[in-house]
Amino acid sequence: MDTDNLSKEAYQGIILEAERLTRDLTIHYGVLAGTCENEVEYLKKAEELTKEIQNADEYELDDLFWGNPPELEKLNKTLNKILENINLIQAIPIEKRRYDY
Repeated sequence: MDTDNLSKEAYQGIILEAERLTRDLTIHYGVLAGTCENEVEYLKKAEELTKEIQNADEYELDDLFWGNPPELEKLNKTLNKILENINLIQAIPIEKRRYDY
């Protein structure tokens, strides 16, 4: 699926939240969408990715952000917000989520 297929809630809660920190983080969540069949799968994988990043060491973060990692405090704040947003999105029934199409 493409990021265009995400609900407005998922796009704003994950993609735009990541973009507020750095485009590099946004790219990872965007590419992740291409590996998913639907939004339910995307939210699950986005949660897994977020937790993996939270547990990454200094060298893994350097690789993940192509040698330009954000400040750790700002990164953790953003990742916590993304996890919070995922939980809020999952609480919304799929038929009540808003889509562009």
